[in-house]
Amino acid sequence: MKKDLRIQTYNKYDGRCAYCGKKIEYKEMQVDHIVPLVSCSVPEIANNITNLNPSCRRCNHYKRSSSLEVFRHMLMTLHERVQDIYICKVAVDYGIIKMEPWDGKFYFERCEDSVDYPITLFEEVENERD
Repeated sequence: MKKDLRIQTYNKYDGRCAYCGKKIEYKEMQVDHIVPLVSCSVPEIANNITNLNPSCRRCNHYKRSSSLEVFRHMLMTLHERVQDIYICKVAVDYGIIKMEPWDGKFYFERCEDSVDYPITLFEEVENERD
């Protein structure tokens, strides 16, 4: 990926992970394909800025090649899966951690200047091909 595109991706959310909102250093940023490469039927826009998000390593690895909605579902049910782990139950009992469901909003969705989710762009290109 060209350096100018990486810089543009990094600046998209002011040096924050588009998913969790954590501040990330440029050298630590991973570039996530919103619509994963394996699912992208439109090669011309797979590496377009509209399909790229800055991501921290943890979010990028957890999302892997999932769609946004699958990733969202994984996060929304995470508290249920984690609370079944014995050591987590102990931590809850002692007030060390508190289990709360996630509200389902990614950082980029909370941003006032959020860019449009690229699915409409993908649909437009697909329609032009038909």
